[in-house]
Amino acid sequence: QVHLVESGGGLVQPGGSLRLSCEASGFTVDSYTIGWFRQAPGKQREGVTCIRSSAGTTYYADSVKGRFTISRDNAKNTVYLQMDSLKPEDTAVYRCAKGPSDAVLYPHDYDFWGQGTQVTVSS
Repeated sequence: QVHLVESGGGLVQPGGSLRLSCEASGFTVDSYTIGWFRQAPGKQREGVTCIRSSAGTTYYADSVKGRFTISRDNAKNTVYLQMDSLKPEDTAVYRCAKGPSDAVLYPHDYDFWGQGTQVTVSS
C-alpha cells in the first residue's frame, strides 16, 4: 500500500531554515518523480520542486530557486526539501506527491499525495 508521510514543518522566523521530509512506503522513490507542492489559504496549489526517477533531474519554481533544495536518500526511501532564506510568502501547507518518471510541476500529473505539513514563516 502506497503511503507518503511529510514531516519537519513548523514556525520559523524570516531568513531561517527548515528541512521537510517525505517518507515513502509501498514503492521506491527512485522509480518515480517525487514533487513538493504548497498551498496557502485562498491561493492555488503551487508546484515548488520535483526530483525525477533514475537520473534525479530536479526542477524548481522560480519563486524558490537558489533558496530551496530537493534531495533523495534511496536507502531511507525518503525525499527531502531543504528550505533556506525563508520568507513570509513561503507560508503554506507543503505536500509531497508521487508522479510518473516524466512529471514536472503540474499537480494533475501526480497520482498520490501525502497529508501535508504546515510551514509558517513569521516574526
